[in-house]
Amino acid sequence: MPDLTTMTSKDTAAPRAEWTFHPWMVAMMSTAMGLSLVAVFGVIWFRLSAESRDSFTPFQRITLLAFFGVILWLLYRMATVRVTAYADGLRVRNVFKSYRYGWDNVKALRFRAGDPWLQLFDAEGNRLGILAVQASEGARAGRAAKELAALARSHGAGQTPA
Repeated sequence: MPDLTTMTSKDTAAPRAEWTFHPWMVAMMSTAMGLSLVAVFGVIWFRLSAESRDSFTPFQRITLLAFFGVILWLLYRMATVRVTAYADGLRVRNVFKSYRYGWDNVKALRFRAGDPWLQLFDAEGNRLGILAVQASEGARAGRAAKELAALARSHGAGQTPA
């Protein structure tokens, strides 16, 4: 095992995750929807007569493929939402954007009954929905929210400097 004090910048490893959570239900549903879309549209396309397929212009084909690609990309992003805690902070991957928060910038994590997902409040008073921890996961999400809140407190999140 390499001595971490003598490692150069080119041989440093990625930081090790202390805790991570991703929803199973959303991943399963997104994967099923993606596979279903590929299957249904594939069957429809190949069931069309050659004459019908040939009637599509190149622009129409590109438009259909682009639309199909965007839908598959959105399903992929939905399937890969997650929240990961590292020694230096929290990384959140939502559908459209990923976020990084240092522990000193995390002021509160809240997951109340009736909330659709875990809420993160930062030092500037902004609120971020952490889509990985969502009510559709049931008790698993509740446990994850408690574990993450405890981990955040252990790293000093939510504490104001004296």
